[in-house]
Amino acid sequence: MSFFFPFHFLAHKATIFLTFFINVKPVFLHGLSGFLNLLLLVALLVSWLWKKLAAIESRKRIQKTLFTRTLFCSFSAFNLLLCFFDYFSWYRNGFSKEKLVTLLDLALKTIAWGGFCVCLERTLICSLFFRTWCLFDLFVSCCCFTLDIVLHEKQALLPIPYLVSDGFSVCVGLLICCLCFLVKNEDGIKDRTLQEPLLNGDTKEAKGFDTVTPYSNAGFFSILTFSWIFPLIVVGKNKTLDLEDVPQLDRRDNLFGAFPNFKNKLEAYCSGNTNDINKVTTFKLVKSLAFTSWKEILLTAIFAFVNTLASYVGPYLINDFVQYLNGQRKFENEGLVLVSAFFVAKLLECITKRQWFFRLQQVGIRIQALLVTIIYNKTLTLSSQSKQGHTSGKIINFMTVDAERVGDFSYHLHDLWLVVLQILVALFVLYKNLGLASISGFVATIIVMLANVPLGSIQEKFQGKLMVSRDKRMKATSEILRNMRILKLQGWEMKFLSKITELRKNEEFWLKKLLYTLSVIIFVFWSAPAFVSVVTFGTCLLIGVPLESGKILSSLATFQILQEPIYNLPETISMMAQAKVSLDRIASFLCQDDMKSDIVEKLPKGSTSNSSDIAIEVVDGNFSWDLPFSNLVLKNINLKIFHGTKVAICGTVGSGKSALLSCILGEVPKISGVVKVCGIKAYVAQSPWIQSSKIEDNILFGKDMERERYEKVLEACSLKKDLEILSFGDQTMIGERGINLSGGQKQRIQIARALYQDADIYLFDDPFSALDAHTGTHLFKECLLGFLSSKTVIYVTHQVEFLPAADLILVMKDGEITQCGKYNDLLNSGTDFMKLVGAHREALSALDSSNGDTTISDKISTSQDSLGIALSHEVDKIVQNAEIDDKFEAKGQIVQEEEREKGKVGFSVYWKYITIAYGGALIPFILITEIMFQLLQIGSNYWMASSTPISKDVKPTVGGSKLLVVYAALYIGSSLCVLARAILVVTAGYKTATLLFTKMHLCIFHAPMSFFDATPSGRILNRASTDQSAVDINIPFQTALVACSVIHLLGIIAVMCQVAWQVIIVFVPMTAICIWYQKYYIPSGRELSRLVGVCKAPVIQHFAETISGTSTIRSFDQVSRFEETNMKLTDGYSRPKFNIAGAMEWLCFRLDMVSSITFAFCLVVLIAVPQGVINSDVAGLAVTYGLNLNIIQAWMIWELSNLETKIISVERILQYTSIPSEPHLVVEENRPQASWPLYGTIDIHNLQVRYAPHMPLVLRGLTCTFDGGLKTGIVGRTGSGKSTLIQALFRIVEPSFGTIMIDGINISSIGLHDLRSKLSIIPQDPTMFEGNVRSNLDPLEEYTDEQIWEALDKCQLGDEVRRKDGRLDSAVSENGENWSMGQRQLVCLSRVLLKKSKVLVLDEATASVDTATDTFIQQTLKQHFSDCTVITIAHRITSVIDSDMVLLLNQGLIEEYDSPTRLLENKLSSFAQLVAEYTTRSNFSFHPQK
Repeated sequence: MSFFFPFHFLAHKATIFLTFFINVKPVFLHGLSGFLNLLLLVALLVSWLWKKLAAIESRKRIQKTLFTRTLFCSFSAFNLLLCFFDYFSWYRNGFSKEKLVTLLDLALKTIAWGGFCVCLERTLICSLFFRTWCLFDLFVSCCCFTLDIVLHEKQALLPIPYLVSDGFSVCVGLLICCLCFLVKNEDGIKDRTLQEPLLNGDTKEAKGFDTVTPYSNAGFFSILTFSWIFPLIVVGKNKTLDLEDVPQLDRRDNLFGAFPNFKNKLEAYCSGNTNDINKVTTFKLVKSLAFTSWKEILLTAIFAFVNTLASYVGPYLINDFVQYLNGQRKFENEGLVLVSAFFVAKLLECITKRQWFFRLQQVGIRIQALLVTIIYNKTLTLSSQSKQGHTSGKIINFMTVDAERVGDFSYHLHDLWLVVLQILVALFVLYKNLGLASISGFVATIIVMLANVPLGSIQEKFQGKLMVSRDKRMKATSEILRNMRILKLQGWEMKFLSKITELRKNEEFWLKKLLYTLSVIIFVFWSAPAFVSVVTFGTCLLIGVPLESGKILSSLATFQILQEPIYNLPETISMMAQAKVSLDRIASFLCQDDMKSDIVEKLPKGSTSNSSDIAIEVVDGNFSWDLPFSNLVLKNINLKIFHGTKVAICGTVGSGKSALLSCILGEVPKISGVVKVCGIKAYVAQSPWIQSSKIEDNILFGKDMERERYEKVLEACSLKKDLEILSFGDQTMIGERGINLSGGQKQRIQIARALYQDADIYLFDDPFSALDAHTGTHLFKECLLGFLSSKTVIYVTHQVEFLPAADLILVMKDGEITQCGKYNDLLNSGTDFMKLVGAHREALSALDSSNGDTTISDKISTSQDSLGIALSHEVDKIVQNAEIDDKFEAKGQIVQEEEREKGKVGFSVYWKYITIAYGGALIPFILITEIMFQLLQIGSNYWMASSTPISKDVKPTVGGSKLLVVYAALYIGSSLCVLARAILVVTAGYKTATLLFTKMHLCIFHAPMSFFDATPSGRILNRASTDQSAVDINIPFQTALVACSVIHLLGIIAVMCQVAWQVIIVFVPMTAICIWYQKYYIPSGRELSRLVGVCKAPVIQHFAETISGTSTIRSFDQVSRFEETNMKLTDGYSRPKFNIAGAMEWLCFRLDMVSSITFAFCLVVLIAVPQGVINSDVAGLAVTYGLNLNIIQAWMIWELSNLETKIISVERILQYTSIPSEPHLVVEENRPQASWPLYGTIDIHNLQVRYAPHMPLVLRGLTCTFDGGLKTGIVGRTGSGKSTLIQALFRIVEPSFGTIMIDGINISSIGLHDLRSKLSIIPQDPTMFEGNVRSNLDPLEEYTDEQIWEALDKCQLGDEVRRKDGRLDSAVSENGENWSMGQRQLVCLSRVLLKKSKVLVLDEATASVDTATDTFIQQTLKQHFSDCTVITIAHRITSVIDSDMVLLLNQGLIEEYDSPTRLLENKLSSFAQLVAEYTTRSNFSFHPQK
């Protein structure tokens, strides 16, 4: 018995306690609760006053966590809602003592929690007072709630609000107790979900490079509310976001996790049917993409389904709500049940929509990244024939436009089947209200849907045409940007700008058609809901279905919801059409032929099948670039090369030397024969391919750093002195295509890259032609004969002096090996080799005669005699000054990080955008048409609601025909307003896009060359493609949608406030909260959008570099490394995109919640107001509009935020409309005479040149004179400033100090076009443009065909062109790739022969041709430019030895300047030593070092 005693005792006490509860009045407990809240309020007030008076600032202030503050604000807001609800519900029955105390309790709770939110402090939370207060308050709340339940069970008359209020108080009390007992007074909060990361973002843990997105480990609540993105938003609010602040993607979203699965699935689908991976179809590609995200697609389908059902709860219940307001009550508390149903449905709709949208964006980002990656990988394996049909611009468009478009379509993935579902649910709701008349509404909807078929086909057609025209423009833009230097040298940039303008006009033709088609589509589908409602209500009148206001409002709400999918349907179909076009294009590209893996049989070194130690073997090889092999580039090739052998390949221009190396690499399609290669290859191309990265990275090329080997390579390639000159040594960033390096430096870095790889077989395609005699000799000895003494080396060369060192010499002619053997053997047999060697010996004999000549040309001024003496003193002086200057020189990299605006997008950007077209004159008309549309829409709905009876028992006040005619008239008026608005928006947007395009391109083409040196073309292409595309199509409609959403929201507020003005009480603070949330989000959203733009440029840049260097990448077997680099860059681009999607949904979720609370409050006010105070029809109309309040409010903020992120494209384009321009092309008041220059005398005085303000001086004060009509040769070591001097002459770079005079005119005082059109140049890198032979020789269309043929014949190209189909109209591929390097150089010679300028510059013009062709070019120039000033930069001494004067540069200074004869007389002169070294090298037979 004693064991059970305690239980009896406890039961007895519990009974006493329960009896106490029954006897205690609720008013006592609510009064006690109010007293506790008053006590807390007083404590907060005292604490605040104490701090103010004592000037004490708490250092232990709780971190300003938005989550925590929002939590307390929500408590306060909910209590405020309950207070208002109780006030309005008890208003009609009078106030009792209990009710007044309850209201006072709620009011005190509202104020207390609001004050606590403001004064949130850790010291307060952790204080004994607050913790005791929390426990006491929780106890009182539990008592109140328990008493409510007891009284409710005893059937006492207890108002429902008591239960709601007290239940909520218990939940809040529990939460606050947990919070205050989890807080540590010293270290903050234990629960990391309530704690923010440090705001400064300086700790390593906060860096994006070291952290994975919190999304990967987020809990259910965090994913539901998007709280996982909040730490990044906080960082963005407190500092400007950088890429390092953005977390890494989860493994499911990054390419290293997703791409292998996608690739395996695609290969499985292809091999399952065709056994050929290249036979990719659009369907197989779509299946593979869907497989990578099937879970997300399925989950979003569920979310979309639930969202659709939840969205129709409101329309379904509106009729019941109107009847309730009219006094027809079905059961007690029906109003609260209806409000709860509305509210819960809204919450469910908001939650599912946010998850649905976010996960589809996640899918889209993933799909875009996968497509970019597979396009990039395909580019690396594309055959030469396929590559000819897909230029770099077109391939880049696949990545920048097509892949992005397919990714964007993912947002519309479920729209088609959802339209069907929404129509079926809508039909159910309509049938409930209107009976059989709903069938007519269904038919009308189907008619509207069917209208999409022709509209979709038109849309697809115009979209396809637009994409093709954009491809052509981007292809031309890419080519022009690559060759901008030659365009400026020739003065052709404006002609090529007109070419871009013409291509843009064709693009604008299709853009205009597309935009106006879109305006028609917008008109049709904005009008569709009203059309459906007119048909439906007309049918009701015809068949006698009574129209009641409740059913009308329910139907209107249904049509309103149905409006969104119908309105979005054209966009969905448009996106489908665009995505299909893009997928077809990508699939077609993926189907292109790859390089055949069986062209070359690759064997590992030491393979048993290669016992004879053969490195390379070609048996009966026949090769052709063209399909179907109509023109053989190599024929009857039989070749056997042993390991360790040095093989030289020589021959005339176009004989097939480079093609032979390409066939060993497997680049040339094989018709027949066998090619075997045993060992690892390294390749040095004829045209240097340099990546835009550090010099060290270019040399290592993916290998680990071995310092000892690295230093040996630098020494062998003579790079150490160059690195000492460069400000950052081997850490110097190389500009795009090695723009800040000389030709020789680029070539030596290429050679160093090959040497560092430690390969077995080395292939050199004439790399020594770009080097001076000293450097070329050094590299040949140190690299080929020293460093690679034990390796297999095959080198193409035009320099005969390097041939004796070869173990085997191959002589080529017309694609065949005509002779093969050692040097001495070949001299005694055959004529082809003797021609090459004979031409070289003739050049040497001329050199010897010059060496022995003691006379000086009479044309040389005697004033030059003392120049050599004066120079020695001048050089010393300049060197001293230069050394002093260099100490204060700001050293910097030529390629700077891409500039991006920071902070808020300036108002000026918006203003410029809306006023650039017609001065903004169309903007007021757009606003007026939108306002009229909203007024007519509201008017039509108001007419239907007010003119129909509340029930069938009430007689209608308006006849049926009048009702329908007025409604139809209002509908037609609103539709015309939509049409007018759409046309005005399209007109303004089209004009703005055209003007921005023209202005940006004009500024780019007028930009100085330094801009192109420091700006990778990817940045410019990004603006010309992605940003321009956004300005063309997206931004005009985005701007219009912002205005539309604002006006629509104001209309809803006006309707709701007309019915229940009390809604303003909650709407004002709720709007303030929305704006505050939006302001909190915008800094992060804006910077993430900018990061998207900034991170895209490196992807494009890497893509473009890869396209131009595929041969080198494949030859080094670096394909997998480049694929991995592309994946990293693409993930870097996806990171900000993923996080901006999360941040946007974070904002929208909160806005939806606020809107739902506002709507719920409006409903509460309506059911609380006494019956008869307001018109139930109009109240029902307010509910109808209120159902869309959260959608429209969120839509408005979404569109505002979207506009601010999209407008960044305008901001980026405007950046390039304010580029510093070159000097004027023409200076009208200072134009030279047409005959200028008459003599061609060039005076240079104290010329100092640097490439950029932050770069060191390249020319350090040159003073000399080039007399008119004389030939001047400029020589010097690689990097000495030779090419820079020429650029200064053409004003490609402006002098920092000093002057250049031509015939007494300062070239800086006249227009650039006047200067460059009077000068001619054959550049170091021969350039040909895609087109035909005629357009390459005469792009300005100034000469007749006879003149062109004459020039071609003078250059020995006439017969070659006559053999081609089309002759002068025969095709030239991109970069002139279907012409050899030597032939391209002869084309450049033809250009200058046509131009016949008084001043001619040859910048390494003969570097890529054999000695015989070099001699021919020199003779041609001597014959046709005998009375002209000819300036020749050459590394071949034979090219300058017969010059009248020789200028020798060294590190930007004049070391020697005199006639060749005088310089040769002084055996100690640098020029004499250079000639002696060249002669020695030419006469000496190099032998491999064994």
